[in-house]
Amino acid sequence: MQQEQPNAPGDERFAQLCTLAMQEMERLAVPGVAIGVLDGAHQYMAGLGVTSIDNPLAVDADTLFQIGSTTKTVTATIAMRLAEQGALSLDEPVRAYVPELRLADTDVTDHVTLRHLFNHTGGWAGDYFDDLGNGDDALARIVERMAALPQLTPLGTIWSYNNAGFYLAGRVIERVTGLTYEQAAHDLVLAPLGMNRSFFFPADVMTYRFVVGHENSYPPAAPSAKIARPWPLARAAHPAGGISSTVRDQLRYARFHMGNGTAEDGTRLLSAASLAAMRQPSVAAANGEQMGITWFLHTQGGVQLARHGGATKGQMSAFVLAPTQQFAITVLTNAARGGELHQAIVSRALQIYLGITEQPPTPLARNAAELTPYIGRYTALLADCELRLEGETMMMDYIPRGGFPAKDSPPAPAPPPVRVAFCGDDAIIALDEPFRNTRGEFLRDTAGAIAWLRIGGRIQRREP
Repeated sequence: MQQEQPNAPGDERFAQLCTLAMQEMERLAVPGVAIGVLDGAHQYMAGLGVTSIDNPLAVDADTLFQIGSTTKTVTATIAMRLAEQGALSLDEPVRAYVPELRLADTDVTDHVTLRHLFNHTGGWAGDYFDDLGNGDDALARIVERMAALPQLTPLGTIWSYNNAGFYLAGRVIERVTGLTYEQAAHDLVLAPLGMNRSFFFPADVMTYRFVVGHENSYPPAAPSAKIARPWPLARAAHPAGGISSTVRDQLRYARFHMGNGTAEDGTRLLSAASLAAMRQPSVAAANGEQMGITWFLHTQGGVQLARHGGATKGQMSAFVLAPTQQFAITVLTNAARGGELHQAIVSRALQIYLGITEQPPTPLARNAAELTPYIGRYTALLADCELRLEGETMMMDYIPRGGFPAKDSPPAPAPPPVRVAFCGDDAIIALDEPFRNTRGEFLRDTAGAIAWLRIGGRIQRREP
């Protein structure tokens, strides 16, 4: 283990996180983890394990991990800077900036705004990925292909996590700046914040120490890991999840978003009002959370938390802010089961630093007759969920369909079936790993019939 500032006040609490992380790494077969914590004026960072099981190097605070969808908050921060400069408006139709836009629904084409994109209410199928090459036209080309994505729900009505919307947001940024998306991100966010170890392109990442992703097996076999390939995300996906970064740089980013809008050298990048606006709830998300401008928001123990993690192929990240407490934590992992690990670390950190204890909802008893109306298959682009009965117990089979990181990518290994139980009206919770405490909601149509299962942030259509 490599740890910085071990003798600063509060380091015993940080040591607890590191101990828990090492236990979870062994249990879940996660080869490498980096943890960073801001606690007021104090900063703690640690690297645990190795970058790769095939070519192991020690992980430290400057080791690069893919942060995945935390990148979406960078995309929104760019847009907020451009909005303050008068170059764009979050509430102007996107066609004002991308007049050639064509979506499946002509009314949505005419009226979708950046705000819809940033709060995930565009309504079309959002988990579309494709590799359209490394040219500067990658975003323009994938936006053209968005015309084939079916419109699932009316614009602005139902929240469902939407990666493809950020291709369009990135294209708006290119149009109004005259730069590539990556250059705009560098010039407007990464460089001013001193995030000098945050990159998009593998050619930049490979000149520093970086991790590779790993796929995991599931019990009953002993947990194991193997290298996940391919390593990079397609360039077209950069605005949705393309940054590779370090815990040191992530803490710089956290400090900015919890601050007054200035960089460490005093340069003003955003007004404090714009930063606060990004954390204002604008639409109800899943499971009681709210959505701000790309931030997931909820209040726990009287403390407002803003979060946005990420997942790529075999790399998982967590990023949580408590601005009023000047507290932040980031956890970067290099295995598919890293999500379970960082949930445990974040939960413990909130408890020992802020006194917040998260309690999952209590499972409720339902008999087979009460469960039967919910049984069936629910489908989406990347995965299906099959709900079935075993006696009086509802079981969920999660069935990957492939399509990530490119549309022709084969499906990942299927996890074992898990028990699910109701925890409220039309609300369920998974009881077993790897989905333990994952919550889902059944959404009904205007006639009251079950139309969707929203789980993992995505709506899945019920098959007839």
